[in-house]
Amino acid sequence: MAIRIALHHKTSYRYDRQVALSPHEVRLRPAPHARTPILAYSLSVLPQEHFINWQQDPYGNYIGRFVFPEKTDTLEFTVDLVADMTVINPFDFFIESYAENFPFAYPAQLKAELSAYAQAEPPGPRLLAWVEAARRELLAQPMNTNDFLVAINQRLQRDIAYLLRMEPGVQTPEDTLEKCSGSCRDTGWLLVQILREMGLAARFVSGYLIQLRADQEALDGPSGPLEDFTDLHAWTEVYIPGAGWIGLDPTSGMLAGEGHIPLACTALPSSAAPVTGFSDQAEVTFIHEMTVTRIHEDPRVSKPYTETDWQAIDRLGQQVDADLLAQDVRLTQGGEPTFVSIDDMDGPEWNTLAHGDKKRELAGNLMHRLKNHFAPGGMLHYGQGKWYPGEPLPRWALNIFWRVDGQPIWLDPSLFSDEYIDDGYGSEEAGHFIVELVKSLGLPAGSAIAAYEDVLLQAQREQALPRNLDPLQADLTAPEERRRLARLLERGLGQVAGYVLPLQAKEYDPAVMLGTSWRTSPWPLRRENLYLLEGDSPIGLRLPLATLPWVLPEERDPGFDVDPFAPRAALPAVKKDRRPVLGLAAGKSADKAARAGKPVTPAAPAEPAARDVIHTALCVEVRAGRLYVFMPPQKRIEDYLALVSAVETTAARLKMKLRIEGYAPPRDPRIKLLSVTPDPGVIEVNIHPAATWNELVHNVTTLYQEARLTRLGTEKFMHDGRHTGTGGGNHATLGGASVDDSPMLRRPDLLKSLITYWQVHPALSYLFSGTFIGPTSQAPRVDEARDDNLYELAIAFQQMDQVLPTLHPGDKPWMVDRLLRNLLVDLTGNTHRAEFSIDKLYSPDGPTGRLGLVEFRAFEMPPHERMSLLQMLLLRALVARFWREPCQARLVHWGTALHDRWMLPHFVAQDIRDVARDLRAAGYAFEDRWFDPFIEFRFPRFGSVVYEGVEMELRQAIEPWNVLGEEVSAGGTARYVDSSVERMQLKVTGLTDGRHVVACNGRMLPLQPTGVPGEYVAGVRFRAWSPWSALHPSIKVQAPLVFDLVDTWNGRSIGGCTYHVVHPGGRNETGSPVNANAAEARRVARFWPHGHTPGPFTVRKEEPNPGFPMTLDLRWQPV
Repeated sequence: MAIRIALHHKTSYRYDRQVALSPHEVRLRPAPHARTPILAYSLSVLPQEHFINWQQDPYGNYIGRFVFPEKTDTLEFTVDLVADMTVINPFDFFIESYAENFPFAYPAQLKAELSAYAQAEPPGPRLLAWVEAARRELLAQPMNTNDFLVAINQRLQRDIAYLLRMEPGVQTPEDTLEKCSGSCRDTGWLLVQILREMGLAARFVSGYLIQLRADQEALDGPSGPLEDFTDLHAWTEVYIPGAGWIGLDPTSGMLAGEGHIPLACTALPSSAAPVTGFSDQAEVTFIHEMTVTRIHEDPRVSKPYTETDWQAIDRLGQQVDADLLAQDVRLTQGGEPTFVSIDDMDGPEWNTLAHGDKKRELAGNLMHRLKNHFAPGGMLHYGQGKWYPGEPLPRWALNIFWRVDGQPIWLDPSLFSDEYIDDGYGSEEAGHFIVELVKSLGLPAGSAIAAYEDVLLQAQREQALPRNLDPLQADLTAPEERRRLARLLERGLGQVAGYVLPLQAKEYDPAVMLGTSWRTSPWPLRRENLYLLEGDSPIGLRLPLATLPWVLPEERDPGFDVDPFAPRAALPAVKKDRRPVLGLAAGKSADKAARAGKPVTPAAPAEPAARDVIHTALCVEVRAGRLYVFMPPQKRIEDYLALVSAVETTAARLKMKLRIEGYAPPRDPRIKLLSVTPDPGVIEVNIHPAATWNELVHNVTTLYQEARLTRLGTEKFMHDGRHTGTGGGNHATLGGASVDDSPMLRRPDLLKSLITYWQVHPALSYLFSGTFIGPTSQAPRVDEARDDNLYELAIAFQQMDQVLPTLHPGDKPWMVDRLLRNLLVDLTGNTHRAEFSIDKLYSPDGPTGRLGLVEFRAFEMPPHERMSLLQMLLLRALVARFWREPCQARLVHWGTALHDRWMLPHFVAQDIRDVARDLRAAGYAFEDRWFDPFIEFRFPRFGSVVYEGVEMELRQAIEPWNVLGEEVSAGGTARYVDSSVERMQLKVTGLTDGRHVVACNGRMLPLQPTGVPGEYVAGVRFRAWSPWSALHPSIKVQAPLVFDLVDTWNGRSIGGCTYHVVHPGGRNETGSPVNANAAEARRVARFWPHGHTPGPFTVRKEEPNPGFPMTLDLRWQPV
């Protein structure tokens, strides 16, 4: 991210008469040690008749000495400079070992050299008292020097209020401490005196302060200026052995960064005045003018588009919507964005683990925020998510369900149990609730069955424990099984664990609310009570269903799922004064115990026939003081909604809070779903599909904003400063409002067009992808899996062209699945882990696979919502285009070029521009620059150098990671990922063919012409670090990379640059960068715009690598 600014500073003196001017000394030129790159500088002076001599003062500052031979009525100094506001890490320094802790002593020679900066003025009582208090509170024991500098700077900032003071001169330290206020020059000089009193060399700094408006408001603390700002400023520098001069700004309490441009650094403030001199006596008008203007901004993820560009993107979205509507495409678009904690990016739950306490807390907060936006009348459902091998427990799933027609599913959200409040319920409250619910459902009193933990099994388990182990004292680091046993024993094995109500919906009855009435049945049990299976999952998942009477297959109720193509009427409207509807007359005459709200123990009924025993049940239990209602599975959405209505009515009547868990409602186009679930390292949000561009913009923008307010971010940073997405992806889903509306089923040639277009344009696969790509990644391209896959895919396309046009709409919808399922897979045959996943299109395997959805899994999480929306708009435009005119391109056999040419950012950028040009030709005005933020994000620029008119630019390229063979690990076998190889791209502009060549570590780069005269590009592949398990372990680390621009006419390198994999000074960062600025600073520190090979230089020409002709693979030994 580069922002270049133009600073304008004018100082004018207007006299009321002609005056003579003395020689003036001007300190308005950035000091030699300024770290902010100054790209251009100009100092203009009036009157124009003057002489100037540039010199350096004893401190090394630039001084312009001006002599004015003629009288004048105007004296004016105008500074214009251009600065590159590349982020500077103010802590990027080293400290000598003897100075790592404060206090320390300077060596004698250094002390003598710094003597001018160590001479403190005679201290007053307030200064002595302040210093003594700081010593007492900060230095009771030696303190890390970095921490000391931060602490003393922030302490002074808290004690002295900033005051804009127009009087000339600098206050004495005593005056500033007495008033507890001062200007920047007052606090700067006070800090100089404090540091000198504490034995450190310090100097006063006068310079420019530039503050740019932040792209986003800060979540914590001030966000900075509302507009870009610049002014003259003063601060302090302190000398630390090894680090040199370090800037401290006591006005802000921060260290000096790229916004601090020093003009003069001196031992005394009087020596740092910007302008010194005098004139004849006269009345003078003083005019001071300062402005800062942004003259260039690289696309950056915090502000990817200007408002003008975004308005154009939005207009295009409306145009695409109009085309989709006119063509009756009926497209809906959803996604699965992922988020990580802003505060703990290095934590295990935000890198490798799926579960985590903090992850669950943040997910709950996000769920409630999203419900308030999208589903005020929705139902919260605490479900069970996926359960993968090796994970001790299934993952949770926080779901929000609401009706498409706007009618509420749940009327009173205050009846949902709060995330952070123990409601104090116990088994007695659970008993009251189940009795009232039985009445609400119109079932016979005593239908519910009390459930118990298996006392005998748990007693045997407790007896098996060692005598000196108390399971009640289980700590949080204990294995899950031990913690589970402790919870069971603490609750009491003989207590009622919950209540089970065998329940099944009867046939549809229009006379009953939502058409549902209910029936129940006894459960014939072998033992005297209902004993649950072992575990601590909800009791609804631990029912002893295997002990119920066995039923012959031909006598079982098949319970068919609702046909996805079946017509669906509108759901009945919900009345706010709804009351429980009794489907049966039984239950109106309950005994006294039931009327008192106590569970009823039924008389032993006659044992029902095996086929009449209901095998599904609603369960009620209390866990951790909260009431949980476990919903049984239902085939019809009307039945589920009726049951939810009865549950809420019961809760309202008893004034009890609860949580709904168990089975989710059946999939139905009349119900929307948003779920928040855990994945390894991330929180995943399965956002509901949007039918229009406006709805999509609202959904995505709201999600990003609410996630950030929940302290969830959309980006991560590698240890070396590389910027990535969350690592969990941002999968996009395309479908329809219902299965029969799905464009992919109505026009299967649309899916064929999309697959073909992605295959012939690799930029669509690699520009938006995550770091891990290739055949073993989570979303391999169709031509990355098997060598013959493309040939088989071509045959499948031929069959689609022959078979599908003969079918009527809705006829054999599974045909597309059968034709493509075995080709859209990864190396292991996994149908989910593919760039195009059709698992949910129309698989005959089950209802969850028959949703009419196609999932695009190669999209990584973009850091900004507008970048995500541009991805979505690209998909929408391609659907509109191919619906009108199918893609006629032929599949391309890229071979090894896929991982050679298309790993380089130049060709990826070129290809995405071809896509934009293609869409413009189709009537959709995509601008090339709209993809620049993705290019900068995916392929960060490390730096560039120019020598004799030849520019060399270094960017990150893509490197597929290899998955290694199986190795034995503690939990069985594992396959490690080798990420030790990296790839860079060097782009050369202005090169003279036949004269210039470029070498990397002494080997010639295979520069390829780009089609622009004098422009060439090549890749460099190398071993960046040495893991314990990797391909080719005998190859050592091949960094740093030294690039030489070689003039073959004189056999010498005329310049170069150096890329370091780690900090060139050996700085070992303890964690990942905390934000994008810190990450950029680490990247910048690893690039040197120097470091060419000295002396005569001869580069031996190599034969091109046969597999990768565009890349110099330093691991490959030339023949």
